[in-house]
Amino acid sequence: MKKEITIFTDGACSGNPGKGGWGAVLLYQDNEKHLSGSEKLTTNNRMELKATIEALKAIKHPSKIKLYTDSQYVKNGITEWIINWKKNGWKTANKKSVSNKELWVELDKNVNLHNIEWFWVKGHSGNHYNEIADKLAVTAMNEKE
Repeated sequence: MKKEITIFTDGACSGNPGKGGWGAVLLYQDNEKHLSGSEKLTTNNRMELKATIEALKAIKHPSKIKLYTDSQYVKNGITEWIINWKKNGWKTANKKSVSNKELWVELDKNVNLHNIEWFWVKGHSGNHYNEIADKLAVTAMNEKE
C-alpha cells in the first residue's frame, strides 16, 4: 500500500520581483516535517511552484498525496493548463512562451511519480497548516543572507 501524505505549500515575495521564500508542511501519520528556502530575486508565482516542487522532491517513494495550495496558479496550471502547454510546445493560448517553464517541467516530472489529489485553500483564512506554510515562507524570505 502506498503511503498517504498530506502537504501544504505556500510562497511569499517582497516586491514582485523581489526577495522571496517558500514553505511546505508534510504530514505523515503522526509526523510533521517543515521545509523552506529562499531566493534573492524571484516572483511570488515562482516561490509557489518551488514550494510544491521541493515538497514533492522530499518524498522518496511513490505515494498517495493530498496537496493543498493557496495558489490557483499552481493548482490550475498543473491540473488543467499544462496539458495544452505541452501539446502546444510550451506556448500559451496566446502563442507566448509559458512563464516559469523550467519549474513547470520539474513539477510535472515530480507529480508523475505520485498519485496526487489537488486542493485549493484560501490563503490567510485560518487554515492551521496553510498558516504554518505561510510563516515558513515569510521567515525564509526575511532571513539574512
